[in-house]
Amino acid sequence: MTVTSDITLRQPVAVAIVGCGGMARWHIRSMLQQRETTSITVVCEPSPEAYDATAQLFRDAGLEPPPNQPDLSRLLGDYADRLDAAFIITPHALHYDQARRCLEAGLDVLLEKPMVMNEAEARALIEVRDRTGRLLVVAFPGSLSPQIRTAVKLLRSGELGTLLSVSATVWQNWGPGTAGSWRQQPEISGGGFLFDTGAHMLNTVADLAGEDFVEVAAWLDNHGRPVDTLAAVIGRLQSGALVTLHGCGETIPSCASEVYVFCTKAILRTGIWGERLAIQRYGRKSLRKVRVPPSLGVWEQFLAVRDGRMPNPCPPEVGLRMARLWDAIKASAAQGGRPVKCG
Repeated sequence: MTVTSDITLRQPVAVAIVGCGGMARWHIRSMLQQRETTSITVVCEPSPEAYDATAQLFRDAGLEPPPNQPDLSRLLGDYADRLDAAFIITPHALHYDQARRCLEAGLDVLLEKPMVMNEAEARALIEVRDRTGRLLVVAFPGSLSPQIRTAVKLLRSGELGTLLSVSATVWQNWGPGTAGSWRQQPEISGGGFLFDTGAHMLNTVADLAGEDFVEVAAWLDNHGRPVDTLAAVIGRLQSGALVTLHGCGETIPSCASEVYVFCTKAILRTGIWGERLAIQRYGRKSLRKVRVPPSLGVWEQFLAVRDGRMPNPCPPEVGLRMARLWDAIKASAAQGGRPVKCG
């Protein structure tokens, strides 16, 4: 008798890609490496140029490009009964409504960061998730990475001691690089560098801390642009631990980060995307790399959650936590850095 694995027997997940911009194409390249588990059935993209660039990825892989239905309502009407999930990778202001419609159409959803624009939208989307009973995962590569999941497990276990403070920095030539794009239109983006690339930092730090912020003081500088590109934030967690968050989006061509978590028994180093993990324990003279399983990225982790092989590391409650932090940062910055309470 031949024994066949569950993975072989399982049908590929039929997914709609909503949005075909540069970030979507980055995700699609990874998804095309996972053809045994994934079938990109249809895409939703209003820009002919963006769709053509996406279609070329499929041709380069020897595949027929999926059809494009630019209208999401029509896509859901025509394809919902043939789909299992939607991966939404669109400008920030569109996330809430698009995720709501996909959930209500009976699809599980992987939603690009930041989840929504503010706390009110976050709470409303949680209600939709609860009402529909569908799966909603926020596509933060940090929280979905084996590195951050391992770090969180170590921090929660008490093995590293009591959390004392967290220091995080992210930098990129974001201001020059996104000039003229929707990312610098506040009504669409919801913010600047700190809410875009910096959203990874806000989320990962909050995830590592594992507790809410209770107070923040923040300064945002637009550096002559329509949205912020420089940011400095000081925060205090419920436990009393202190946090510093720094973002520089006007530096030389680059995109990188550093996160240090200081505990009574160890120092942990990682990055906002989970790009590394190292620990210096009490009595050691240097950081040592922590080995973790390999990962193909957020889509692979979404499938693991959907299949029940791991708990959801990024439910919409994560998006709510970050939205509350972002709302407090904006409120403090609007008052010249005056400390404000979170939530």
